[in-house]
Amino acid sequence: MSANTTPANVLWFLPTHGDSRYLGTTTGGREVNFNYLRQIAQAADQLGYFGVLLPTGRSCEDSWVVASAVAPWTERLRYLVAVRPGLQSPSVAARMTATLDRVSNGRLLINVVTGGDPVENKGDGIFLDHDERYAVTREFLNVYSDLLAGKTVNVQGKHISIEDGRLLFEPVQSPRPPLYFGGSSDAGIDVAVDTVDKYLTWGEPPAQVAEKIARVKAAADKKGRKLSFGIRLHVIVRETNEAAWRAADELIQYVTDDTIAAAQKIFSRMDSVGQQRMAQLHGGRRDKLEISPNLWAGVGLVRGGAGTALVGDAQTVAARIKEYQDVGVDTFIMSGYPHLEEAYRFAELVFPLLNLNQSNVAHLRVNTGPFGETIGNDFRPQKQASSS
Repeated sequence: MSANTTPANVLWFLPTHGDSRYLGTTTGGREVNFNYLRQIAQAADQLGYFGVLLPTGRSCEDSWVVASAVAPWTERLRYLVAVRPGLQSPSVAARMTATLDRVSNGRLLINVVTGGDPVENKGDGIFLDHDERYAVTREFLNVYSDLLAGKTVNVQGKHISIEDGRLLFEPVQSPRPPLYFGGSSDAGIDVAVDTVDKYLTWGEPPAQVAEKIARVKAAADKKGRKLSFGIRLHVIVRETNEAAWRAADELIQYVTDDTIAAAQKIFSRMDSVGQQRMAQLHGGRRDKLEISPNLWAGVGLVRGGAGTALVGDAQTVAARIKEYQDVGVDTFIMSGYPHLEEAYRFAELVFPLLNLNQSNVAHLRVNTGPFGETIGNDFRPQKQASSS
């Protein structure tokens, strides 16, 4: 890694919608209960991940409840939890935010999600089109941010009206926890450059990510604002490239053509521009899934949202991450299957090769306890397995 590269923050993922060794099948499926989610969070905390993302939507357990339950079992780990404009009152969301930030001692990050599936939105009582949802998001974030900053809010907007809105208990982080946001449409970018701190993209090839970042930066510059940038990716890392690609093939070995067709039909009804861009990378086909060097779109055949994975040995994956850093990405939200094992693989193999935000990485030393199995009941192995 270049010494001039801005240190990266790396987050992992809590799979509140399920986990498995294989996609698109019950084979290898794993029960995802509280103890398992706690186990992943504690592993991420010990390994030195900056935080964990909790997904949102009706396919998932509720992210606020899970984060509140798991956070006390960890020490440094941050929790990236979604607010839902149009689904939540901004005042209630602000109280929830301040409370969780306080009880976690300032370890809350906020993911602003507008919702991109019209069918699911209607099931949640949201009957707004794409651009209207972003108009609601803008009004929501203005009220929400003002409340968290300690202001009293009186507003009569098109979508949101508040009288004497205020918080009695402030968040730990000032003026509020950081706002993360993803939206590839013009409407989404317009809201982002006015209201949030970190703009997120799904794992498109580096050239497309560079183009998107340049577009967002230009829009932000016109408003006199600066945003930082993050990316959402899966990862399949092994000790050799051959083993990594074999693991990628095995991950989708039980996915049938019917399963792909059913999943792609659901994705096609969504009005999310980001989801449309993800689907275009593979076109629902298995034959050309490496869409950029070591960037594999197999996950997106059956999974919505983030659909691409970095595949390779540690050096290769680190080099691909560096390419994203070079175009302006400083935050990486990663995941892999199964999420517990891949959290260890990625941290142990790749973290030592990355320029990470050192304040978030726990340096384990041999003299703090067993590190690698004792050899012949008599002496410790010389090489430390991980510097994370």
